[in-house]
Amino acid sequence: MFECLKPNVNSYGKNEWVAVAGERFTGLGVVLSGEVVVAKENAAGSRVIIAVNGPGEMFGEMAAFSGDGVWPVTVAARTACTVMFLPAGKIVGNCENSCMSHRQLITNMLEIVSGKALMLHQKVEYLAIKSLREKISTFLLEQYKRTGSTMFMMPLKRNELADFLNVSRPSLSREMSRLRDEGVIEFHRDSMKIKKVDALRSMSS
Repeated sequence: MFECLKPNVNSYGKNEWVAVAGERFTGLGVVLSGEVVVAKENAAGSRVIIAVNGPGEMFGEMAAFSGDGVWPVTVAARTACTVMFLPAGKIVGNCENSCMSHRQLITNMLEIVSGKALMLHQKVEYLAIKSLREKISTFLLEQYKRTGSTMFMMPLKRNELADFLNVSRPSLSREMSRLRDEGVIEFHRDSMKIKKVDALRSMSS
């Protein structure tokens, strides 16, 4: 597959730009090591985090097949990372070898794009929630469902979570402190414990 696709592999330092919105699209990105933050900025310069991707995860799949030829989002290195860029045209183009691996790759890409579309739909739902408490409750319940435990490590740092929920960090910190004082949650740094699941459910409905 590598002989056919001829990908480029680049390394980045922490906080370095991997891709910048509006610049020429360089290929579908696959994180080989480290983590990247995929974000979108509005006209006022406010950042909304779309995803945090780790090893094996990809970004740019929507742009890869849109035909616009530019990055719709900005991607930054959350940690030192290595990224492989796959040329979109060679993924969907005719393979000289007509190999099974290439056909499987196209099938996998369709599944991934569909999954990302559902994730973006979920993101729109977050933005539609007006109450900060409801946003926090919904996010924590999703992590509880994903991990299957009332104790888990938060996947986003506090400033990243604020950007993801599209709220200010001070407001987020105040509301989480209130939830802690009310005995609903307990947290220390990135560690989170939900003490009253039913209370969170009532706040998110």
